[in-house]
This record gives sequence, structure tokens and C-alpha cells, in this order.
Amino acid sequence: MPSIKTIETFLVQLPPRREHKWTGLTEVIGRYVVVKVTDSDGRVGWGEAPALKDWGGEFGRYFGESAAIVKLVIENYLAPVVIGIELGNFVDLHARMDAIIKGYPYSKAALEFAIYDVTARWLGVPVHVLLGGKRSETIPVAHSIGLISIEEAQSEVRTIVGEGVKTIKVKIGQDPERDIAMVGAVRAAAGDSIDICVDANEGYATPALAVQTYRRIEPFRIKYFEQPVMGIERIADVGRRIDAPVMADESAWNAHDAIQIIATGGVGIISIYTTKSGGLYKAMELGAVCRAAGIVCNVNGSIETGIGNLANVQLAAACPAVSLPCVIPVSTPQEAQKGQIGGIYYKDDLLVEPMQFVDGAIVVPPGVGMGIDVDLKKVEKYQVKA
Repeated sequence: MPSIKTIETFLVQLPPRREHKWTGLTEVIGRYVVVKVTDSDGRVGWGEAPALKDWGGEFGRYFGESAAIVKLVIENYLAPVVIGIELGNFVDLHARMDAIIKGYPYSKAALEFAIYDVTARWLGVPVHVLLGGKRSETIPVAHSIGLISIEEAQSEVRTIVGEGVKTIKVKIGQDPERDIAMVGAVRAAAGDSIDICVDANEGYATPALAVQTYRRIEPFRIKYFEQPVMGIERIADVGRRIDAPVMADESAWNAHDAIQIIATGGVGIISIYTTKSGGLYKAMELGAVCRAAGIVCNVNGSIETGIGNLANVQLAAACPAVSLPCVIPVSTPQEAQKGQIGGIYYKDDLLVEPMQFVDGAIVVPPGVGMGIDVDLKKVEKYQVKA
């Protein structure tokens, strides 16, 4: 039985296509840690931690992880207890990681992705087979409009709709007047057939302000209102007072959080990350709790590079609770970029070939492991020092 032999970490920085920010973010996207795992037979698997120091749970429940923290946690704590584990033993993997250090789900997820990748390559199957099988051949994409000007947003919306995008997520949570104007402008540019959802990233100070703002946005037909305020009880308060469903994101990291959200009520959607829960194994656990309670889900993230996005796609393909369009970038190397921008956030990527984007959706790649190989030359090209 092959086992884990070596674990390496690399810090990379991809050049963004344009600035992409949301409420509370102070870092640039794309400066992330990638993990390379080699097994005892020489096979290689890859993972990624799109860790951001600004991104943590509400009221300090979970802490932000920077790239430097991820490297330290993996190299000093996780790698020593993971090396030697037989491929496929994910129960033992998580037990060892959780025993050696509490928390740090992004660090654990990045290492786990690489082990899923190398395990699936050993078995000659895609990762989604290890997660229970593929529920769908394609993953509909929600394109995210960050905190940019109204003019830039309208121009981008017109282009991506022409490229086939059918769902747009608009970042709000700033000044309510600005937010209302932005959503109205996006609706005007998108037309009536496109779904629009809004994400405040906890930006509104009170549930009352969130409800007041939503009611002025409501005429633009909103599919859902994502994380308007901080706090499970407070987001539930908003959910009970508006017609659109409310989505929990910052409030929902793992299965335990989902149980609390369900008990509190008022929330109809939970955004699942491959990383917030600590990896694919625990993200599937979260999805199972949601499905049992009738909570619908999407897969979301922190605008990963292709390595992390492949894990997102594999989760979205396998998790029965995931039925909404997912905020998964369409990872595309520079050589395959021909001016298209739908789902594209970087000028280049770390994969040897692009994800296939057809009719507003990513086609689940048919290859073994995570589905598409990593371009070693690109990893070397974009590697940076801490």
C-alpha cells in the first residue's frame, strides 16, 4: 500500500485580471500557498490554501490564516504526523491533523486536497469518485462583481452575459446608497433573464439597516441575500423579515455551525467551502447536514488559483446539497485567454490546460485525480518569497 513520503509548500502570486475586493478585505487575491505531496511510488498530488488574514469566523470564532501561517502550520505540525499515512485513509488523516493542532482549517484543507489528488491518481479515478460519485456533468458559475465603480461593473456585466454567464453576484455592504445604485446598474446592464444575488460580507452594522437596504434593492429581483450582517442570530433576524432567502457564508464553516444555523432558523442557504470546513471530507459532512435539513447550498471560495478551483469543482460535482450556481473561477492559463472574462480573475493560471466553460458552466474535467495536471513551470514562474 503506497503512503505519503514527502510534503512541500510553495508561495505563489498570480497576476489579477483586475482588482477584486469585498467588504473587509485588505489583501490582494492570488497570493496563496500550494502544497505538493509525493507518495512512496513517486506519484504527486497538489493542494492549495487560499488563506487570507482578513477572512475568519464571526466574533472571533475562527481566525484568519495568512500564507506565512499556513506554511508554518503545515511544515512544523501537520507534515510530521501525516508523512507515512497510507493513501486513502482520510479518517486517520483528519484524526492526526486535529490531534496535533486545533483549528487552522485552510492549512489542513490544502494538505488534504493534495492527498485526495494523489490517492485518486493511484486508483486511476477522479476525486469525485472518492467523494461518492458525480451528481452532475457541469457546474453553473456565478460571476462575482467586486467593489469596483458602477461604470466598470456595467461594462463587465455586458461582456460576461454575452459570454454565457447566467448568474451574477454583486459585492455590496458598503454605503447603502452606493449599494442600491450598483445593483440597479447591474440589473440594467444584465437584462431581465439573468439571476442576480448580492453579498454584503457582514458589511451592515445592524439587521435593521440590512433589511432597509434590501427593501430598496428588492425591485431589481434578487435571487438571494448573502451574509448581510455578522452573527447567526442576527442573519436569521434578517432572513425572517425579507422575502428573498438569506445565505450564510461567514457564519457557516463546518457541520456544527450548520446545526446551529438550522436550530436558529431564518436561513435558507449555506455556502460551502472546501477550505472553511477543513477539506473535502468535512465539506461533504457539512453538505450532508444541510441536505438532511432541507438547506440548499452552493460552493464558494476566495478566488483560488486552478489548483484550489479543481477541488471546488470536484466537491460541487459530488455533493448532493449543492444545487445553486457556484462562485468558482474558470481557471484559464494565459495561452488560452482570448479576451474572455466570464469567471476569469487572473491573467494566467497554474494548470496545463483551461477549464472548459460551456453555456455558463464549468465542465467537470474527466481526468484522474483533480482532473487537470499542474503546470510545474507556472508554479516556478509565479513562486515568490514570503
